[in-house]
Amino acid sequence: MNNAERNLDLVVKEIADEMRQRTDRGEVATYIPELANVDAKAFGIAVIDAQGNVAAGGDSDTPFSIQSISKVFTLTIALGMIGDRLWRRVGREPSGNPFNSIVQLERERGVPRNPFINAGAIAVTDVIVSGHQPREALGDILRFMQFLTNDPSIAIDEDVAASEKRTGFLNTALANYMKSFGVIESPVDYTLGVYFHHCAIAMSCRQLAMAGRYLAHGGRNPSTGLSVVSAERARRINALMLTCGHYDGSGEFAYRVGLPGKSGVGGGILVVAPGKASIAVWSPGLDKSGNSHLGRIALETLTKRMGWSIFG
Repeated sequence: MNNAERNLDLVVKEIADEMRQRTDRGEVATYIPELANVDAKAFGIAVIDAQGNVAAGGDSDTPFSIQSISKVFTLTIALGMIGDRLWRRVGREPSGNPFNSIVQLERERGVPRNPFINAGAIAVTDVIVSGHQPREALGDILRFMQFLTNDPSIAIDEDVAASEKRTGFLNTALANYMKSFGVIESPVDYTLGVYFHHCAIAMSCRQLAMAGRYLAHGGRNPSTGLSVVSAERARRINALMLTCGHYDGSGEFAYRVGLPGKSGVGGGILVVAPGKASIAVWSPGLDKSGNSHLGRIALETLTKRMGWSIFG
């Protein structure tokens, strides 16, 4: 282990210890009932550098519901299927509104502001569903996650998926509203079924950091050399993560952390330090924007100590 590796390992373990001692943990999501059962004291972090070295701390091997972090991977798949034609159905601008807002969608005639708010992710999911049965489309998403992690054990938490479906009235309204403008092409039940299930994929910090490596290294996995997307597409996905990855808290996250990232209401955050590392944190307590409270603090601490902010 060289000095840089030793330093990263030490920093990650220090952050895990510091986060464990904090009492300001935010509030666990309750609008999806199954998420309300998660231990609010949990905290995990995993960092995988360009050489494939893993620095991890806390509950880094505990699976959690990745929720909206899955939208990064469905966006990657949809762009691979139809390329820039996707942007006819979803925009690329920050929303400035809550992730499940229907007000903005009404103003903009059914075209979601970006692919990371709920409406945008449902539209992206509809692209993947097009021409498939829901089970086939969902299988494609799950296999992609297993490929990225080189881990066939990645699976969907069926209890969380069922919980989302039972309480997903607002997402149903968003999908039907978009359907009325032709943005959703498949049957709404098909698209929503796949959407609820890919948000319910369960992964640990270690697995999630592995899945995000292609975005940190120009579209390829540096350990295997396998290309996932072009370098240009990886840059553009990262740009969207920086500007839109944390809903109406995206500006604050960029200000504090200075890296592209995507959060989920399960308490996870996937972050990319371009050319340096793929990072995943998990702490179930959320801030008022629906982003992990301790997760953001831990990432801000990490980028400061490692000097990884893209803004210098």
